Amino acid sequence: MRGEQDSQIELLTTTSPGKRAPATHPIREVKRLADEALAKLDSTFDAMYSSIGRPSIPPERLLKAQLLIALYSVRSERRFCERLDYDLLFRFFLDMNLDDASWDATTFTKNRDRLVEHEVARQFFEEVVRQAKKAGLASAEHFTVDGTLIEAWASLKSFRKKGEKPEDRPLPDDRGNPTVNFHGEKRSNETHESTTDPEARLAKKGTGKKSKLSYSGHVLMFDSERVEIVGVRAGVIVGRLVLFGFSKEIALAVKAMAPWRDGDGKWLWGAETPFEAQAAHCSTDGGARAATEKP
Repeated sequence: MRGEQDSQIELLTTTSPGKRAPATHPIREVKRLADEALAKLDSTFDAMYSSIGRPSIPPERLLKAQLLIALYSVRSERRFCERLDYDLLFRFFLDMNLDDASWDATTFTKNRDRLVEHEVARQFFEEVVRQAKKAGLASAEHFTVDGTLIEAWASLKSFRKKGEKPEDRPLPDDRGNPTVNFHGEKRSNETHESTTDPEARLAKKGTGKKSKLSYSGHVLMFDSERVEIVGVRAGVIVGRLVLFGFSKEIALAVKAMAPWRDGDGKWLWGAETPFEAQAAHCSTDGGARAATEKP
């Protein structure tokens, strides 16, 4: 028998977003681990906010929202807020009811900046890493550290001479997108800086590659049956060689491995191109000696 389409909308329902999430969906286990880690940060959250005023978006939801953006490759926070309005799986993960209003994208961004200021995201990440270590899922026996460049949101047109005044520049042919001719001009981080992002540095990944305004990014990974990211560093590019005379990848590894040093053990580790191939034995006192090998 053919079923009839009923256009009458029910105004009362007893369901919840959790009932719509499949029982075997991996997001359930991710939610459980995230909630356990966030519970350890409760006192940190209390210290971040005033006891009076209008309630903000809960910091736990802000951090878990960043997880969803990464796991589901949501292109922007505005797109995420739009999807949160109709995606029941997102609402289940964030402990939101069906009739809870979605967030305003601008409010979401401003509240997230507070977490960045207090470095709560790093504490959240480190708590999850501790969970993996406690469960025996992470081992420092074999590890790799790799670096990359994170492109800044600044145009090369903004890379001007330090101390240059706007009135000293020629009148633009187009105020919205002026033509800038820097061919034949020697530009370096010592003499120039971006007018829109002064901390960004001109850098390239290797010989013959295109130079871009960038930041440095490094990831520490454990290599066993699976690859696990247990350390992340991002910051201003300060030059090719830092700390003990080793490449930046080696230097960041020394720093990132500090929480994993148990006993008097030593590890053999190295960095890949574009830096020279290096290996170092790193001891628990933070010292290191390198054995450089030319490829």
